[in-house]
Amino acid sequence: MAGFKALKGQGHFPTLFMAFLYFDMSFMVWTMLGPLSTEIAEALAAHGEVISAGQKATLLSLPILSGAILRIVLGFGVDKMGAKLTALIAQAIVIASLLMAYMQGNSITYNQLLIVALGLGFAGASFAVALPQAGQWYPPKLQGVVLGIAGAGNIGVVLDFIFAPKIAEKWGWESVFGVGAVMAILVFIAYLFLAKNAPASVYKPRPKKVSDYLKLLRDKDTWWFNLFYAISFGGFVGFAGYMKVYLMNTYQADMSSFGVNVFHEPNVKVIAGYFGALTIFAGAVLRPVGGNIADKIGGVKALYFFYGAVAVLAATLALIDLPFFVAIVVLFFIMANLGMANGAVFQLVPQRFGKDIGIMTGIVGCAGGLGGTALIKTLGWSKGAFDGYSVGFMIFAAVVLVAIFGLSFVKTRWRTTWGAKAGGMI
Repeated sequence: MAGFKALKGQGHFPTLFMAFLYFDMSFMVWTMLGPLSTEIAEALAAHGEVISAGQKATLLSLPILSGAILRIVLGFGVDKMGAKLTALIAQAIVIASLLMAYMQGNSITYNQLLIVALGLGFAGASFAVALPQAGQWYPPKLQGVVLGIAGAGNIGVVLDFIFAPKIAEKWGWESVFGVGAVMAILVFIAYLFLAKNAPASVYKPRPKKVSDYLKLLRDKDTWWFNLFYAISFGGFVGFAGYMKVYLMNTYQADMSSFGVNVFHEPNVKVIAGYFGALTIFAGAVLRPVGGNIADKIGGVKALYFFYGAVAVLAATLALIDLPFFVAIVVLFFIMANLGMANGAVFQLVPQRFGKDIGIMTGIVGCAGGLGGTALIKTLGWSKGAFDGYSVGFMIFAAVVLVAIFGLSFVKTRWRTTWGAKAGGMI
């Protein structure tokens, strides 16, 4: 509460509010294909275009991949054109992509959907616009609360899973894109009139150069943080994007029975959305908790705990044929630990790269998106090659173990070099 009270009389609240609304709406749109994956696959099959598990994984991973790369591109846009114009251009592309899907409807082809998926990547890249625009208005001592408010968009993916399948049931899957387009247009108009770039008297821009990125990419710690965030955020967004496909392919009968008996809901795709939202919610809201734990015990120790839990739980999914509700509990805790690991990684990054945090946020954020893309493709490959997900979960668990080994490799050096004078727990 103290942090929120400190905002009074500071900065520009309309810009802060619009940065939050833009990011929240963008995150919702970015992950829209995930909760509609079954409905879209059925629509394609109805006109003879049956897609494989690999093709479905490609479709779901493409917005994550393009969003990862476009974070760097939009970061340069903020420097060259200002945050507001960059946001409006990106939002216009997102609106066009949503309208394309809506107008094509059930006649849409797989290749057209790939174009839509690429366009939705601009929504995922909003992270690189919303946070700087909000942060530029406020002094350093308020950056934590300001960026926390502006960046509270992860909840958008939860809303997707709750509402998208039900809207699709009533009016067709394409109507979800129509509703999304209307909401995006409203946000565009509000953003146009309410958001403002910080004046020179408040914020002096320091445009980033390609050489700035190259300099940091030559630092080995950059690559360690890329690995750690590719697992934590990549794991979160990858599982979120693929969650409904996994649940429908593995536990459809259980969800159908539960939906009819408990919710009196015969549409199993809606029930899959509810359970997907439940598991994803944990990761979406617990990121600040992970950061707080890392502040108290150190980021490295916190990541040991979070990654260790994820590795054990992922291996459990791979090796044991779990009953449905046990699997939901396991998925819930996987997402919870991945969300907290996100907070722990970004407890460490500012301590190591405090002077370059803007550039590092873009680099590490890009790595997170690439990690999510790899996870979705791995799960899709596992399903296609082995008619199951055990191999995919084992590969993910093995990569998490590599990260744990990496923490052991760097912790002493970190604690005795930059960590010794960083001012926070390492």
